[in-house]
Parts: sequence; C-alpha cells; structure tokens
Amino acid sequence: MNEVSNGLVYGYRLGSGKLENALTWADVDAWRPEQGLLWIHLDADHELVLKWLTGKSGLSPLVTEALLEVGTRPRSVVNESGVLAIFRGVNCNPGADPEDMVAMRMFVTEQRIITMRRHRLMAVKDIHESLLSGSGPTTAGEFFVCVVDRITERIGDVVVDIEDRVAEVEDTIVSAETAELRPLLAELRRESISMRRYIAPQRDMLARLTHERIAWLTESDKTLLREIAERTARYVEDIDAARERALIAQEELNNRLSEQMNRAMYTLSIVAAIFLPLGLLTGLLGINVGGIPGTESPWAFLIVTCFLVVLAIFLVAWFKKLKWL
Repeated sequence: MNEVSNGLVYGYRLGSGKLENALTWADVDAWRPEQGLLWIHLDADHELVLKWLTGKSGLSPLVTEALLEVGTRPRSVVNESGVLAIFRGVNCNPGADPEDMVAMRMFVTEQRIITMRRHRLMAVKDIHESLLSGSGPTTAGEFFVCVVDRITERIGDVVVDIEDRVAEVEDTIVSAETAELRPLLAELRRESISMRRYIAPQRDMLARLTHERIAWLTESDKTLLREIAERTARYVEDIDAARERALIAQEELNNRLSEQMNRAMYTLSIVAAIFLPLGLLTGLLGINVGGIPGTESPWAFLIVTCFLVVLAIFLVAWFKKLKWL
C-alpha cells in the first residue's frame, strides 16, 4: 500500500522479513518500541509530515531541521539518540539527469527508522520490494547497510557509463569531427564534476561511520559498510580518472584544431609567397604611365605570361628545395 496522498509513502513494522499490512498515521502515532522495528518513509514536501515531525515524532529540532533541509551534502551525525545520515543517490526519475543526485535523509535508532524523500529514489523502492518478497532486512543495521548498498550500486552504474563514453570518445578522436566531440567532452566533464561533488563527501562519511560506536550496527554490518565505503572510494577514483581522460582528450582535440589551423595558415603563406612577386610584376606592368615596355608589340602579353609561369615554377622548385613544401 502506498499512501503518498497523506505524506506516508511506506509504513511497516519489520522483524520477520515479511511485511505485515501497511501502517497508517494512526498506527504510527500508536507505535511503541516494544512492538518491534518501525520503518516509515515520508514525503518531505507534505504538510502532514511537517506537522508530525515537529509535533509528534519526538525528534530534536536539529534533527527535524536536517531531515527537512532542501539543499544538503552527504553527512552524518551520531549521538545517543540515533544516527542522522544524509546520502545522495542517482536520479533515476524520468527526464532527469543521473548526475543531478537525489538526497536520501535517514534517522535510525535500534527500534525506529525514519527516511525522507523529496524525489523518488529507486534504492528505497528496491528495499520495499525485497521486504514484500520476504527477503528484506529485519534489523536497523541490515536496513541501513542495504539502503547504502543499493544507492552505491546505482552510482557505480553511472560511473561505468561515464567511463565507457570517455573511452568511446578516445577511440574516435582521430577520425571524428571536432565540432561533434567538443560538446560531448564538455558534457562528460560536467557530469564527472557534478557526481564527484556528492560522492567524495559520501565516501568520507561512510569511512567515518565504520569507526563509530553504533549499538545497532553489528560487526557483520560494519564489514559490509566498510566494503561499500571502499567501493565508493573506488568510484571517486574512477570519476577522477575519467575527468582527467576527458581533459586529455580535450587537449588532444585542441591540438588537432591548432594543427589544422597552422597547416591552413602555412599553406596560405606559401601561396602568398609564390604569388607575391607575380603580383608585384603585374602591378608594375599595369600602371597607366608612359614608357611601359611592350605596349606596341603583339607578342608582349604572351612573353610576360610565359615569364610569370616560369617564375612561378622556379619559386615552387625553390621552396621544395628549402623543404617548405
């Protein structure tokens, strides 16, 4: 059951791995820790959610403010009341750019999990579907690790896609048109920068969480979290490498463009050098003053033309001898 209309996207008591009937707001308000692990997934833009967080959730104002914050980077706060964690996941919504990453806000204790969304996040949907099938997490630690794992998995797919596109550009850079590749390289670099902006602090946050003393995180959970942190660190390195490769490809493209321009200017310079003396002679013979030789001879034009042709051939031969051609 999905009660998006009232701000409660998902609401369940976990424990057996198989979900019971979805909870309503009345069930959430009546819940007590001894009833088992509670998970509620809320729409942060809904008015009822704001009223519940500020009036009935029992959360501190600082935690409530962090859960409702619009623009935020990945971070975590661990204290005696629970763990506040903010992640960024790939935006898989229709028409959205994957690098425009969606915020995932969580507040987790041993008996209660509160997750918040402003945009649909596929990682949460994956968890919900696994719970419906009976194979989902049953503890707060398993849930936390599972969400982070799904978020990281989709980040990896986008990073691999960026690497593949950079490799494709590198393979075609010699033969493709410059005008086609330049916007592609600019787009790749923009995506890499946008991704790294959120993944780098997420890597640091995950590494820090593995060393925190969190009662509901077992050693097995911390081991999995450590592995996810390593994968995230590798994705950051892959993004840095892809960005550097795109930069090198951009420089190669600029060198090609510069080389083409230099070759064109060189050709124009050679042509100008050949025709400069020819133009000088024809200019001299074309002035309208008395004394121009050959004005009365019917063979003058032919003689001058042949002389200019011979002079041009001589200049070309000379330039070849100098290895300018």
